[in-house]
Amino acid sequence: MRLVARALVAAAALVCAWPAARASASQHVHVVRPGETLASIAQVYYGDPRRESVLVAENGLTTQGGAAIVVGMRLIVPWVTHHVVQEGETWSELADRFFGDSRRAFLLIEANDGTAGDQPDVGSELVVPYPLRHVSGQNDTLRRVSQLYYGDDGMAHLRTLRRFNNLRSLRLARGQVVLAPLVDLVLSEDGRRLIQEQTGRAVTGGEMRELQQQIEEQLPHLREHVRRGRFAEAVALGNRLLGAGRLTGNQVVTIQRELGTAYVALRREDLAVAAFREAIDRQPDLELDVARTSPTVLRAFERAKREPSERPPAAEDAGPAD
Repeated sequence: MRLVARALVAAAALVCAWPAARASASQHVHVVRPGETLASIAQVYYGDPRRESVLVAENGLTTQGGAAIVVGMRLIVPWVTHHVVQEGETWSELADRFFGDSRRAFLLIEANDGTAGDQPDVGSELVVPYPLRHVSGQNDTLRRVSQLYYGDDGMAHLRTLRRFNNLRSLRLARGQVVLAPLVDLVLSEDGRRLIQEQTGRAVTGGEMRELQQQIEEQLPHLREHVRRGRFAEAVALGNRLLGAGRLTGNQVVTIQRELGTAYVALRREDLAVAAFREAIDRQPDLELDVARTSPTVLRAFERAKREPSERPPAAEDAGPAD
């Protein structure tokens, strides 16, 4: 019993930080209209009627289905937020800010395909999972909670639930609060449009992340162009990617490094130096593989390290190389 009590106290300590994260999350108040059910409202905002379970938990309802709501009732409709990484921010700091505990950094790392050994990339737009608050009922278990909010993937998320809530047992006490972090709680196009019509403000967030993911998918093609000697194609692709703007710091470094090599091969050392300098401005400890890099490329790179930059380092947006 003492072990159970200590586990509950530890879990409660983590959950107590929940209101701060909740207050910063994106939410909309929907007023129930005639003929609506929780399932139909979930369909409109999320494109999935099964998300009614989210509305039930978020609004402290006890049952699912149309009988749980009445016309004129005000329902909170939540969704995930996004955050653009600033200089010096760490996974632990962001987890403490959004989830109230730095130990929850693992969730941000997993949700954004990061690694524990590296800090988030400056300029990248992160998805911040929504910490949904579930109050356990009679004979409730963590396994049931996982299946309720994650569906067929419930078992795969069971470990995440235990770790996020610092729980050792799958059994839950009646009234015990469990936070279920939802990564894919995104608004549908209809939901975004309805919120804009009702509030006069557009729902934003995630567009930059999608663009950055698309650019990330193009980087292997850029490297392949350079590796196979298709330097004109590499220059065209690299500048097109830079022209998209809002790249992460690492993406800019990668593109400029490949452009530098391509420009040297095209006998434009001036442009190569400018590209390498841009990469070095953003990553001062950048080095090239001496064993695998040609002397001409190394010479341009060393020149870029010696010559002063003509622009402020780490500019927010990257444009085409001059």
